[in-house]
Amino acid sequence: MGTIVHQLTKGVPAKIMEAEGLGDYYADHDHAIYPVSAAGNPFTAAYIQSKGDPIADLVEDLAAEQKARATYENLINMCDDPDVIDPLRFLREREVVHFQRFGEALDIVQRKLA
Repeated sequence: MGTIVHQLTKGVPAKIMEAEGLGDYYADHDHAIYPVSAAGNPFTAAYIQSKGDPIADLVEDLAAEQKARATYENLINMCDDPDVIDPLRFLREREVVHFQRFGEALDIVQRKLA
């Protein structure tokens, strides 16, 4: 995502960044990538959860993959640029595969612990 944002904003003048609602971001970071949520909350490792319980941790991983997939779908729905949509579709499909692999891992762990 950072690469897509960088490519879309590279060379965009400060006045246009401001007119498009990115003035505060530009003032703090110029065109640099600074991971934040859509609401402007900076990324923190607190978003990454683990309990040390393999079943709980895998279910958390499954939920994270579904949330990421939903976010990519929302971004795709907001976009009309094929050069942005194509990588977003790839990223969305990657989340689907991750979800499937975590599900398989959960099945294995549950069988081993039974």
